[in-house]
Amino acid sequence: MFGFDADMIFRIPALLIALTVHEYAHARAAVTLGDPTPRLLGRLTLNPVAHLDPIGLIMLWLFKFGWAKPVPINPSYFKNYRQDMLIVSLAGPASNMLLALLTAFLIGILAKMQLLNGSWIKILWMTYTYNIILAIFNLVPIPPLDGSKILASILPGQQGRIFEQIEQYGPFILMGLVYIGVIGMITYPLEKGLSYVINAIVMTIL
Repeated sequence: MFGFDADMIFRIPALLIALTVHEYAHARAAVTLGDPTPRLLGRLTLNPVAHLDPIGLIMLWLFKFGWAKPVPINPSYFKNYRQDMLIVSLAGPASNMLLALLTAFLIGILAKMQLLNGSWIKILWMTYTYNIILAIFNLVPIPPLDGSKILASILPGQQGRIFEQIEQYGPFILMGLVYIGVIGMITYPLEKGLSYVINAIVMTIL
């Protein structure tokens, strides 16, 4: 799935869709909760150009580890800091889960219509796969991933503030754990589990 192979060209639209929806969901949640920052900085859009970090995209494309440009927010606009930060942080992974579910439904419908042929089907499968990966990976509670902000939002006040202080070291910790394979050992079974649940829902309804 990852690395240089004949399917690389199909990953580009799949990645653009998954990353754009993820970042847009963060922006939409923040704006809905009263923070105009994402809108003022042009991030409340489904235009992928506004959200992409070129290096992060290449890394995710090739190595299953990458990033988009984080959506800037100003929590001072929030009425309830911890609750609203939790909602904004959950919005990204939740949007990827929802998009994976919708993509699975589309694949299921096309399968029933015997229309699962052609190269474009690979884009659908990869869109499904990347959304599963992004949803689970971003829930890992290591800064700067969404999971770290979710954990900081639910920890008791003092513990949450202490946890936030490790954010400056988070990327190095994360890259180290990815490099030695620890993150993959954690996320792979969760990705399989989420995929199983989504497929079970689709098969039950269809």
